[in-house]
Amino acid sequence: MMRRNKAFIAGLALLLTLGVCAAFAPFLAPVPPDQMDYQARMQLPSRAHLFGTDFFGRDILARTLHGSRIALFVGTCSVLGAALPGLLLGLVAGYKQRWLDLLIMHLMDGLLSFPALLLAMTIIAVLGPGHMQATISIAVIFLPGFTRVVRGQVFTIRQDEYVQAAIALGASDLGIVWRHILPNVLGPLIVQTTVSFANAILIEAGLSFLGLGTQPPLPSWGMMLQEAKDFMDLQPWAAILPGLAIAMSVMGFNLAGDGLRDWLDPRFRPGLLK
Repeated sequence: MMRRNKAFIAGLALLLTLGVCAAFAPFLAPVPPDQMDYQARMQLPSRAHLFGTDFFGRDILARTLHGSRIALFVGTCSVLGAALPGLLLGLVAGYKQRWLDLLIMHLMDGLLSFPALLLAMTIIAVLGPGHMQATISIAVIFLPGFTRVVRGQVFTIRQDEYVQAAIALGASDLGIVWRHILPNVLGPLIVQTTVSFANAILIEAGLSFLGLGTQPPLPSWGMMLQEAKDFMDLQPWAAILPGLAIAMSVMGFNLAGDGLRDWLDPRFRPGLLK
């Protein structure tokens, strides 16, 4: 099934490319990303600098390659920081269905009432700018989504006959959750994780563009776009590579997420309704 899913294969290829760039950035980059050469400022693409240099004489290719590390770091930490607590809160809320459910979901609804960017900016205003602070703010933004996905799955699975039979036979709550509920929750949780990765990269780039995310001298795709916007008429190539990196990374995670959804959900499998 997965071999016939062209969207998943294309997404996986893009993600593998991103992973290779992040893992081998020090070897692939021609120079260090923060190395300045004021005599080579705003150079056109050449053999020495394949994608040119920025206003400070830094190699654009080197900064883009090292920027993939920041993107993957923020994406991984923020998604895990939201998925693990969201899994726990969703299991408790969906299984107990009492005052704990009401309390948890009211808290999640409260977080959802804030626009995502406004919530992130508020958290960063308290913690200060930086990629770690951006990671925390993105995790808080994603927490309600993971909690609601898990809670909805648990609520549905708990009504199934085999779960009700286990409850009637006196099985412990922990045993029921571990054996019957958790395995059925992991599929939607994985799909939510891949989609959240794409959103995390976009949010981090947006925060860095506004000066609230990754700070110099660390390279970030959003910060590279912010630095290039003032010279678009003289140096448009400075924004092309980081812009493409963001677009291809987001596309990779979205395609992989769609492929996983089609594979895990039988309703999307071709030929099922024939």
